[in-house]
Amino acid sequence: MEQFERKVTKIGNSYSITIPTELLRQVGLAQGDDVQVEVKDGKIDLRKKEQITLPEGVDAEFMDILNEVIKEHDKAFKGLVSR
Repeated sequence: MEQFERKVTKIGNSYSITIPTELLRQVGLAQGDDVQVEVKDGKIDLRKKEQITLPEGVDAEFMDILNEVIKEHDKAFKGLVSR
């Protein structure tokens, strides 16, 4: 596992951390890519946002809401699988 240190810097009302170019290459990220950030158990998980082509008639906002419901009730859904 590669480790590096960075400082948190302030930009306007937000904060940022720079990421070395080589690390971005290793994970397939480039300037302008959308990323997903998740905080779990005190750790930050950063990953490239998957580009999904939705079927005709399916709205992206609906998919976002559906994904939130699934995430919120994940434990209950997994419990149903074992029945």
